[in-house]
Amino acid sequence: MSVIESHAESGVYKSQGFGTPLPVKGNVGLLIVDFVVGFADPHTFGGGNIEPAIARTVHLLAAARRHGWPVAHSRIVYADNGSDDNIFSIKVPGMATLTEDHPNSAIVPELTPARGELVVRKTVPSAFFGTQLAPWLSQRAVQTLLVAGAVTSGCVRASVVDAMSHGFRPLVVSDCVGDRAIAPHEANLFDMAQKYAAVMPLEDALHTLESAAAAAR
Repeated sequence: MSVIESHAESGVYKSQGFGTPLPVKGNVGLLIVDFVVGFADPHTFGGGNIEPAIARTVHLLAAARRHGWPVAHSRIVYADNGSDDNIFSIKVPGMATLTEDHPNSAIVPELTPARGELVVRKTVPSAFFGTQLAPWLSQRAVQTLLVAGAVTSGCVRASVVDAMSHGFRPLVVSDCVGDRAIAPHEANLFDMAQKYAAVMPLEDALHTLESAAAAAR
C-alpha cells in the first residue's frame, strides 16, 4: 500500500487537488542526503529506521552507477573554530561537532563517493542552500532527482522542497530515507507525496524509471 493510500485523511487532500502524480521526466540524478557515520549511530544522531535505509541505498547507488546517473552526496560540516555556527547548531548543539575531520561527519563506508560524484558540505538542513548542487545538476541536464538519506523529516524534506523550488522533479525513494522516529518519517513521506514529490519504494522507483526510459527510446 502506498504512502498516500495508507493515510487516514488522504481523502481530504484528494478532494482539494493534492497528491497529483508527478511523472518522471528526462535525465535522472541521485542525491544522497547526510548518510554519515553520526546519523547511522543511534547513540549520536541516528536510530529509528536509518540503518535499514542505508542498506537499501547501497542497492540504489549501485543502480545509479550502473545507469551512469549523476550522483551527489551531502555532509554536514562545520568549521573547527566555530566561525559558522548558526541557528541550526543553536537548536541542535551537537551538529557543530560535525567538522571536516570528525569521524561522525564522514559518509558511511558502504556509500563512499566514487570519482566524479559530487560531495556538498552544508551547515543547514537543505543540500541546496548555499551550495553548488543546483547548478551541478543543471549542467548535467538532470530533471528527475531521486532522493535518499536522513532524516526524512529534516534534511531530506528540506532538500526535497528546495529541489522542487529549483525546478527538479523529486522522487523520494521511501525505503532509502530514514528517521530517528517512525511517526515523523511516515508523516513527512505522506506530506511530500501530497505537495512536493513522487514517493515510492526502491523496486517501484527503478521499475518506473526503466519503463520511462524504454518508452522514450
